[in-house]
Formats: sequence, structure tokens, C-alpha cells
Amino acid sequence: MQVLVTGATGYIGGRLVPELLAAGHQVRCVARTPAKLDALPWRDEVEVVKADADDGESLRAAMEGCDAAYYLLHSMGTSGDEAFADRDRRLAETFRDAAAAAGLRQLVYLGGLGVDDDPSLSPHLASRHEVGRVLAAGPVPVTELRAAIIIGSGSASFEMLRHLTDVLPVMVAPRWVRTCCQPIAIRDVLVYLAGVLGNEAAMGRVLEIGGPDISTYNGLMDVYAEVAGLKRRRVIPVPLLTPSLSSHWIGLVTPIPTGLARPLVESLVNEVVVRDHAIDDVVPHRPLPFREAIEVALERMRELEVATTWAGAELAGRSPADPMPSDPDWSGGVVLTDVKHVHTAAPPSAVYATVTGIGGTRGWYVTELLWSVRGLLDKLVGGPGMRRGRRHPDHLRVGDPVDFWRVEELVPDRLMRLRAEMVVPGRAWLEYSIEPEGSGSRLLQSARFHPRGLWGRLYWYSLLPFHALIFGRLAARLAAAAEGRDLPTGPVGEAIRRRSA
Repeated sequence: MQVLVTGATGYIGGRLVPELLAAGHQVRCVARTPAKLDALPWRDEVEVVKADADDGESLRAAMEGCDAAYYLLHSMGTSGDEAFADRDRRLAETFRDAAAAAGLRQLVYLGGLGVDDDPSLSPHLASRHEVGRVLAAGPVPVTELRAAIIIGSGSASFEMLRHLTDVLPVMVAPRWVRTCCQPIAIRDVLVYLAGVLGNEAAMGRVLEIGGPDISTYNGLMDVYAEVAGLKRRRVIPVPLLTPSLSSHWIGLVTPIPTGLARPLVESLVNEVVVRDHAIDDVVPHRPLPFREAIEVALERMRELEVATTWAGAELAGRSPADPMPSDPDWSGGVVLTDVKHVHTAAPPSAVYATVTGIGGTRGWYVTELLWSVRGLLDKLVGGPGMRRGRRHPDHLRVGDPVDFWRVEELVPDRLMRLRAEMVVPGRAWLEYSIEPEGSGSRLLQSARFHPRGLWGRLYWYSLLPFHALIFGRLAARLAAAAEGRDLPTGPVGEAIRRRSA
């Protein structure tokens, strides 16, 4: 079949595409920023079309000639003035109408478990169910799969479970830790997503999927601790700890931003278990037990085989009309800059390798304490902080997270541009450009900031003393590291040395 995949840069979509290719389907990926797919191993096997989920005409054109489409979009954890449920409803309506105009034969949608008529259903789960109903209101048959917690290396649910258990030997928790849920491994989700494609028995149906184990969240933490070789965690339920307070606490001790943690926590208040096992007849399959799913996820992380992560999904709220650091000076708006440049004897390839290896476990080379404090302050106001790290310590792709930055552009041996995703009154970038100079290279480091109002300007000028302390030394240390000298001690320095070599 000719299949359209939305959300191909996200956690589920990025893993579904190779499964569809392996099954012999032709895949067309829709992306607002096609460059985010360029470094993926399957890029040459798919067709990539630029389109925006808000633009029905561009979606209809992208769907032309396709038989089916996967709807893997959601606004959970995004920023902006519009409520996530309103945005999800509007996007679903736009997608449904575009699919009808393009003459598609099937839509496949991944939603969330929960009882439809439950008045206590969380806003997130209620929105997920509403999206399914909106899609099904059109003439194109919809297959809606509903899942609870998805366990896999890099998934938001798994990362929340992992970090809570790793960090807190004793945890004061709300009552939702005793609510029953039915987790499912990411590999099983992919089997079901691929299995319902073109499957007449799945057309126009809501199908619930889950693993073989039903447990409380507390029980899941116990199993994770045992598999990870940790002592059993003690959990003390407290009835007065609301989902809102829980999300702020989770935002502090895990990499999950508060805006994403809140809908996850609110969904855990509801019992999410499979009540209808019709999927067993539609797609016969034996899913992994929870313990094995945890073992596989941890093994993938140890082997650095994390294909996609929750952090790969870009935060909403950015407009194509927003300023870019590459805009000319006359294009309007104020862009404040801090530029440093340094010469190094290292060739451009070594400088590029060093620059693109920054962040994550390797750190930021200078004043690590200040970077950590900045990350903590960001977490306190609802930003991602520094705990997201990197998908891989050595390899970057456009769209990858790097602590509280996002990779916006990569040109091998020439350029890396990071866009800030920390909470700031404006837009910020950190860019490295590399040029051959004599027998070595010239490294140009540019911090750029587009302030928003008076507070944006005050923010920039208040940071100038810290810029003087950090940025000049940072450029010099990167240049020195590219030459294999002035490296940090210990494993981090050894990793940099191996990478530069």
C-alpha cells in the first residue's frame, strides 16, 4: 500500500516507518521541517513531503495517491495560547476533511485507554477519545487503537518511571500510584499499528491493546527497581498531593517537563486496562510481559540503540514568521548577539566532531555548575532543564534535543545551530560555524537573542557578565579539545579524545 505517516519525527512515527517498509509498503512522510528526517537510516527509502497539520490544502496534496494514513499527532505538553484539547480537535477535523478530499481508504489512529462515559476521565484521555470520534465522523473508515503506558527506550512514560525509581529510594506519592494500568511494549504497539493496516476486520473499529500484565504504578516501580538492580523503593501515598503538584515535582526529579508530566499524571488517576480483547482476533499476537519490556528497553539504552525519544517531538507554539538568526539585519526586530571566534590547528572535521558532541553526559566544558543552576531554574518555571540530555553521545540529527536546546540546522564540517527551548522572554540560538583557515580552522561561536518586550532586553543585559565568564572560554576549550589538548579529566575527557581521533 501507499501509506502516509504523520509524526514521522516523533517517538512512535519514527519507529513505525521502518516496520512499514519491512512489510513492503511504500511510505510517504509528512514533516513541517523535512530536514529533521535527513539523517535517519531509512530516509532514502521514503518520500518526504513538506506540509503543516494546520493547513488542510497542503495535507490534501500530501495525501494524493495514498491508500491510507496514520494519524500520530497530539498537542500534549505543548505551549501556546490555545488549549491542547481545542488544538487537537481542530487538527483532527483538518486531517479528517483532507483525507476525505484525497479519497483515502483508511485512517489509523493511536489513542488512549479509558472508559468513554467515565465522568472522571482525565482531560488528556478525554481529548484522545474525542480525537477518535472527530476522525470517525468523516467518510474514511478509522481504526483507533487505544493503549495505556508505552514501555520502550526513550518513551515519555518509561522515562518518567525510570527516573522516579532511579532517583527516589523513598517517595511521597499521590493516590494514583495505586491505580491499575496495563502497560505495553513499544514493539507490540508497532505490531498492532502495522497489523491493522489494510485489515478489513479492523476498519471502523476501536480496538484496545495492552500487555499481559495489569499492575498498579507502585507495582511497576517495584518491577523496574528489581530489573535495574536497585533496592526496593518505598512509596508513601498522600491523599492531598494533586496531579498539578505531582507534575511540578516530577518536572524537578525527571527530564519530563512539567507541561508534559501533568497530562501523564492526570491520566494515571484513571484505571486504564483492556476490557475488550477483540484485537486478539484481528491481529493475533502475544505481547511481551512487562518485565521483559523493561529488560529490552534498558538493554537498548546500554547499547545506545535508542532510535527515537519523547524529546524528539518539537514543542508547539513556534510560527514560521518567527525570527531566524539567519535573517538579514534589515528584516525587522532586534537581534542581540555575542560573537566569539578562535583559530585552531585542528581540521574542520575534528572541530565539527567536537562541537556536535557537546552537552549530555559530556557536558559544556566550562562552568558546569552555572549550566546546572540554569537548568534547575528552567525546570522550576516549567522548562525542560538539562535532564533531557542527548539521544546519542556522538551522533546528532536535525530536531534532536541537546539538554535545553534543539538542533535546528546541521551542515557537516561547517555548521551547527541550536535553538533554545528553555523558558526565556524571547527566542535564543547558539550557533557554531567552521571555516578552513590556513592548515587549521576558524571557529565562530554566535549567541543570538531576539528579545520579547522590555523583559527580554533586561534578561539579555543581566546575563552579559555570565556571557563574559562562559562564552569566550567555551569557544577556546572547544578549539583546544578538537586538537586533543586541554581536555577534562576522567571518562568525559577520554570520550572526547576518542571522538576527536
